[in-house]
Parts: sequence; C-alpha cells; structure tokens
Amino acid sequence: MSDYSPFETYLRKLIATAGPMPVWRYMQLCMTHPDFGYYVTRDPFGRGGDFTTAPEISQMFGELIGLWAASVWNEMGMPERVQLIELGPGRGTMMADALRALRILPAFYESLDVHLVEVSPSLRAIQRDTLADARPAQWHASLDEVPPGPAIILANEYFDALPIHQMVKKNDGWHERMVDVDDDIFVFTTASDPSPRFEISLPPHVRAAPDGAIFEWREGFEVMSVARRVRDYGGAALVIDYGHGRSDAGDTLQAVSQHKFADPLKAPGACDITAHIDFQALAETAQLMDTRTHGPVEQGAFLHRLGIETRAQTLMKHATAEGANDIANALKRLVGTGPKSMGSLFKVLAISHPSIRSLAALSNHPSETVA
Repeated sequence: MSDYSPFETYLRKLIATAGPMPVWRYMQLCMTHPDFGYYVTRDPFGRGGDFTTAPEISQMFGELIGLWAASVWNEMGMPERVQLIELGPGRGTMMADALRALRILPAFYESLDVHLVEVSPSLRAIQRDTLADARPAQWHASLDEVPPGPAIILANEYFDALPIHQMVKKNDGWHERMVDVDDDIFVFTTASDPSPRFEISLPPHVRAAPDGAIFEWREGFEVMSVARRVRDYGGAALVIDYGHGRSDAGDTLQAVSQHKFADPLKAPGACDITAHIDFQALAETAQLMDTRTHGPVEQGAFLHRLGIETRAQTLMKHATAEGANDIANALKRLVGTGPKSMGSLFKVLAISHPSIRSLAALSNHPSETVA
C-alpha cells in the first residue's frame, strides 16, 4: 500500500501519463486544485497556520489601508457608489479593520459596496464570521464576476501566490523548468527544447546572465484584469507584496510550512508555495492597458507616510504595559528595514485610471527607489 497522500498519487499519475509538468502547473495544482489544493482545504493564516500576514500582525495595517482608500475616493471625485474589492482576503481581517476605521468618514463608508474575491470555501466561511458586524459583503470566484462600476481594489499578498513560470538558461537558449519524478521523488528538470525566441522579451542584463540562471515570469491576465477594471470604470488598485522593483534573474520559488521554510517539492498541497513579485513587470503590464502606475515604494515608507507611528502612539495610550509592548513590536515588524524585514522586502504599487495623477504615500523619493 502506498504511503503517498491522495494528491501526491494524483500528481505522480499525471507525470507518468503526460511527462514532466511545468513549474507553473505544479504550483497551480498545489495551491488551487478543487479537491486537494492548499488554499481550498485549510486556513493557513496566523499563529496556528503556516504564515502570518501584515493584517494579522496589527490592526494598524488594515486601518491605514482603509484611510488610504478614502483618499482615493476623494481623488475619484467622491462618487455616490464605489466598490471596495479585496482579492484574496485571507481571514477578512484587513477588510474588517479598514471598514472599522472608515466609520469616522460616514459619507465614504455609506457609499461602499464591499466585494471579496475568494475561491476557498473554508476561507469564505471565516471571512463571513470576521465581517459579520461590518457592511454587507458579496463573494465572487474572480474579479470578472464583480458588477461594473468605480472601484478601489486591494490586493495584499495576492499576486505572490499566482503560478510562476521559471526559465533556465542553457547554451542553446532558455528552457522551461519542469517538475518530474526521479528515483521515486519529485525533482526539477528542464524541457528538452528551448522556448523559441524567448530571450527577445528579456531585459539586456538578463539576456547576459550565465548558463544555469533562472528567470521567473507570470502570466499577465490577473493584473490586466485589474488594470482594465480601473481604466474602464475609474478608481485605483493597491498591490502590496514581497518582491523586487527591477526585473532580474534569480530563483525565488519557496514553500512555507508552520512558519518555517520548506522544500516546495515535498508534501505537495500541504505547504504554501509562492514566489517574489517582479514589480517592474507588473507595472509595465498595467501600463500596457493605458493605466497610470504609482510606485513601487517600500512598505515601511508607505506606512510611515500614512502615519503609522501616530496611530501606534494613540493605541499605546489606551493599552496595558503588555499591550503597548505588543504594539511596539508589531510596528517594528511592519516597518523595519533590512533585506529580510517586511518594511523593505514588501513593496507597494498602485494602478489607477489615467485621470488620477497622484495617490497618497506613493510618490518615489530618490532615496527610496526600490530595486
């Protein structure tokens, strides 16, 4: 009798039948398979899950995002109705904190129609509980299902979970990276033939990368859908995620299980698999849709400009000594600098209707240019 999980058995049969599968397909199946997918079968967030996102670290994050959304509404000309949409809302914590903060702005608060784009039935149930005391919300499987109209779209740690292509440079060109089974274990390999003329789409410094270099890219459908939405109906989208500001070679595919890094080829479907965002590619794809982009800036700079220190001080005044210490630690986690700190590793990019020329906290200062 096999010791493999049902999902691992399924993957092995697929590979045995059709041959090695591209990394993007392996990642897609692991994360969103309708029966076995990671996000479909569990609540991965918080201390009891596999990782913690910024909204789970502190209420300050969601509150400031809500107030940022209000500033966008003002730039939009304060339409009578506006859709507040979140992609991949996790446990609903960011939306709940944002809506609570927005009660101080009744005109904006009452204008909102809340929409959440979520494919996981288990997470939808958690989100409903979290938002039970907030404005009524509607759930959708994709952004395309949300009714038309002016919108403010929020995407925190959403794009990093979308499937990624990996290309490996060899002396005869760039080959798609694949997942195969060898000696009874999952392994990385490459397609036998190079992808025709793939290098034409690459920046010159990536074309010059040495043999063995890996270049990652995502299909642009999701960001194009977001950009088309704000272009056609007005509004803006906010993307917050970890990644790099400049397109470059490098292997960023990673897995996390119980708050520790794991092998993405072990325990498929049971760990979170992600890869860094190429913010340059994201912005360029959005610009192809005739939208305006703002940023990216580092998360720390973005939150500083929105006044996170002032909010932290206000919360500390009404907290116990232990609570105040927790708030200070949360602040440090969210805005801390350094290559592995959230304040630096996470970037913030906005996509807007071309009529919106500036957005709060998103102008790049020369000293804050991200790379």
